[in-house]
Amino acid sequence: MKVSIIVPVYNSSLYLDKCVNSLLSQSLTDIEIILVNDGSTDDSLSKMKSYDDKRIKIFSKENGGQGSAR
Repeated sequence: MKVSIIVPVYNSSLYLDKCVNSLLSQSLTDIEIILVNDGSTDDSLSKMKSYDDKRIKIFSKENGGQGSAR
């Protein structure tokens, strides 16, 4: 991987598709997208699991804020 992109996710279900689709459509394709579920209480985690792209990695943790999610 040339670039790793870390995206902390907390109750962002409404915006997640736009964010991930934007990252996947970049001209640089040698990337890894790390989605970190920071204890979301909405359907963010299930939406994250629905992406079918080998460049996407998903992690889950208890809520601790953006800093700890990164």
